[in-house]
Amino acid sequence: MTARQIGIGMTSQRTRQRLVDRLREAGIKDERVLAQIYEMPRHIFVDEALASRAYEDTPLPIGFSQTISSPYIVARMTELVRNGRALERVLEIGTGCGYQTAILSRFAKEVYSIERIEALLIKARANLREIKVGNVRFKHGDGSLGLPEAGPYDGIVMAAAAMETPKEILAQLAPGGRLVFPRGQDEQCLYTVENTDQGFVETKLESVKFVPLLTGAVRA
Repeated sequence: MTARQIGIGMTSQRTRQRLVDRLREAGIKDERVLAQIYEMPRHIFVDEALASRAYEDTPLPIGFSQTISSPYIVARMTELVRNGRALERVLEIGTGCGYQTAILSRFAKEVYSIERIEALLIKARANLREIKVGNVRFKHGDGSLGLPEAGPYDGIVMAAAAMETPKEILAQLAPGGRLVFPRGQDEQCLYTVENTDQGFVETKLESVKFVPLLTGAVRA
């Protein structure tokens, strides 16, 4: 029996409930988001050697100098982009292993996810196929440009840190839409930008640590 099979200790209800309790204590308030963190089998998104740590609130390596974000960060960014709303179309920049993608798929009618490292995108597709997610459209490409051809978006989530607020990506936000992204280099913070009737409104939130947003695309 492998770590990907249901029934082993690391996928137990108690293990997942402990994680959700920690996230609630850390300040996650959206109970629908917490319910999806509980339901989502995070162990399938990491290498089998790391599966025993899948329900710790910590980032884990997924290869190519990338990590799967901690459950807190995934929950926080989902909570922020959702903002209590029903979402039609969401853009994710930085698919990684597909864990954040899978959580977003539970809150949006359509998710578009772009990843610059082709080998990671191939893994993410397989992971989402395994849990039968059917409302995600993947693209291999330069995430720094967003995906204007599929926009505008009710929400945009960036899983890599920009040096400044990305104007090209802001232009892809629908009215009332919200961008959630990390900004900075050595010291990074999470930001939201909302597209309001009065223009874009930016809010600075907590300190975070993400890989940098890079340009270009890498073939497998």
